[in-house]
Amino acid sequence: MTGQERSIRIRRILFSLRRFFIFFLMMCFVVTCCMLLFLGQMQRDIGLAEDLPRTVIEQAAKYTFFNILFLSLLCTIVDAIWRRFTVGRPVRRIVRAAENIMQGDFSVRIPPIHGGDHLDGFDIVIDSFNRMAQELSGIETLRTDFISNVSHELKTPLAVIQNYGTLLQQTGLPDEKRLEYAKQLTEAARRLASLITNILKLNKLENQQIFPARQTYDLGEQLCECLLGFEHAWEEKNLDIDTQLAEEVYVNTDAELLSLVWNNLFSNAVKFTDAGGSISLSLKAEGDTAVVQVTDTGCGISPEVGRHIFEKFYQGDPSHAAQGNGLGLALVKRVVDIIGGDISVESSLGKGSTFTVRLRRVVHETVQTPSE
Repeated sequence: MTGQERSIRIRRILFSLRRFFIFFLMMCFVVTCCMLLFLGQMQRDIGLAEDLPRTVIEQAAKYTFFNILFLSLLCTIVDAIWRRFTVGRPVRRIVRAAENIMQGDFSVRIPPIHGGDHLDGFDIVIDSFNRMAQELSGIETLRTDFISNVSHELKTPLAVIQNYGTLLQQTGLPDEKRLEYAKQLTEAARRLASLITNILKLNKLENQQIFPARQTYDLGEQLCECLLGFEHAWEEKNLDIDTQLAEEVYVNTDAELLSLVWNNLFSNAVKFTDAGGSISLSLKAEGDTAVVQVTDTGCGISPEVGRHIFEKFYQGDPSHAAQGNGLGLALVKRVVDIIGGDISVESSLGKGSTFTVRLRRVVHETVQTPSE
């Protein structure tokens, strides 16, 4: 027997003795009161107490004392049996299930004690425990998938870096090949750095309580600044850029967080649109809502992919997997949730996609320039 089990057994014994002592005091009080009332009534009626010998009274007192002890012991046993089935059994079930969860078994569930409309406190606790176990199971699945996907995504650029690094070590390598291999190395390193950056950002957004640094500013100006950051990329692919931005549409939110949304949406639009295609950006006010739409003529996505597009590492088209790591839109979704907005996507395969972001806008506010 371990020290912990010995300590638990001692506490159980002390608990039983305490309950016996409580029942003993209760019985003493009840029986004493009853006897006093009974003897007082007898004395008033027939004067019996004055004629009783002292030995008879002492003998009756002894019998009464032992009866109290017996009744106290009986009540203690009955209470122990009752508690064993009504309290001890569900507690043991909960403890065993908790131990299984601590050992990593998140599939454990506790059957309810009662059914129908006869639920008691333990049934409520068990239901809450089962829902907690289900949530933990989902979180564990996500964690396992996240680690698996991160490992896979890290291996791909590392393998490219290793392979092209080996090729660059060849003697007599032509300058053209050396330049080509160096470019591939740079691109793989860029992808690796982008992946790690997005992982760190997403981890920070998901595991820390973020308090947005809100300020009021012109949303159209921020959209133009972010879009111009991709000018070199869209010029390389000869993309047609169309903007329709309403003037004086102000929002009160965290400019730095929101810039992550626009940068990821613009990056995806440029990345997945073929050369000679087009990208359109629109901003309009609908009541107290600012509506931003980013539309491209890229490869598009199917309805099935659209339902999972904001999940981490989800990539619906394996042929385009090399162009991203599946974290950008998960990051976008998390940021939009933090600032209290909404994002949706409409897309058709081979025709392109439209991402719509809705934010609460500010009317008649003093304009502040977003901090750099």
